[in-house]
Amino acid sequence: MRRSHVTTVSLLVALALAACTNAKDVLEPSAITPPATSGPVAPGSTAATVPTPSTAAPATTTAGAPATTTTPLTSAQSAAILSKTRLQIAPIVGASVDAATPLTAELQTRARQRGITLAGSADQTATHVLKGYFSAISEGKDTTVIYVWDVYDPSGNRLHRINGQMKAPSINSGAGAGADSWKGVSPATMQAIADQTIDQFAAFLGGKAG
Repeated sequence: MRRSHVTTVSLLVALALAACTNAKDVLEPSAITPPATSGPVAPGSTAATVPTPSTAAPATTTAGAPATTTTPLTSAQSAAILSKTRLQIAPIVGASVDAATPLTAELQTRARQRGITLAGSADQTATHVLKGYFSAISEGKDTTVIYVWDVYDPSGNRLHRINGQMKAPSINSGAGAGADSWKGVSPATMQAIADQTIDQFAAFLGGKAG
């Protein structure tokens, strides 16, 4: 009986060892594809590539809006444009003779400073004609000059309009309601309007050329 029991135990141990050997064959690490890691890979082996989520924001583009750049004119280009301009100034409408005289004189001075050539009333080579319309309104101790300039080509087509107003203290205390408002307008006010007019005309020429 005892020998039989020993034999039975020996058989159980042998079966257990055999079972362990079979399990080892199944669980052998070399039989399982290793998971991809970020560590170094041994020479001769191949590791699966694991995509890393990008934390950078995706580039955004605006459909249908190509990038545009505007190249400003150089001082030499602007000077060349102005030097080719021959400006004819038509008689001023609406202003008194006393007010129009300093205005016209300053228009000529400012034009020469900007490199613009003035053409006489009978000059057929004018490239632009400037026509001005003025009015003056006195309010209390101040007088406001309202002006509109139209720029024409030699054929009479209007190309551009310059308009604005300038308010300044009246030089004539008697200028008010019912009085001649132009008597309250100083030469300095008309000269300032002339400077602004030529500067805006020059800017128009530069923008039109660009």
